[in-house]
Amino acid sequence: MNTCKRIFADVGQINNCKDILQKNSQWFSELAQILALAGNEVRLKILYLLEEEGELCPCDLSDILDMSIPAVSQHLRKLKDSNIVQFRKAGQTIYYSLKPENLKMLQSFFRHINELNNKPETV
Repeated sequence: MNTCKRIFADVGQINNCKDILQKNSQWFSELAQILALAGNEVRLKILYLLEEEGELCPCDLSDILDMSIPAVSQHLRKLKDSNIVQFRKAGQTIYYSLKPENLKMLQSFFRHINELNNKPETV
């Protein structure tokens, strides 16, 4: 059994880390909520598409994801209810986009996906 046997505790480091966690507790909470919802593959794809395209309507997402509009709308409703996406109406069409603060949080994740996709294959 492995145990931790510390000889000297760096109280300054421990207190500094606690302060950092406390100062950022709201952001950890928001990111955890986003990641919990993004844990569903369909919602993760929707978030990715919204990040890439800026905004899309449920009909566009339905065509892209090969899903029914009601199924896509259910996922969008969960994202909207959790304040992850926002929407605007243009006539009878509703366009969804990521809220700016969530866009910034998610871009690094999606940038990594894009980098992996553009990586040259090794033979």
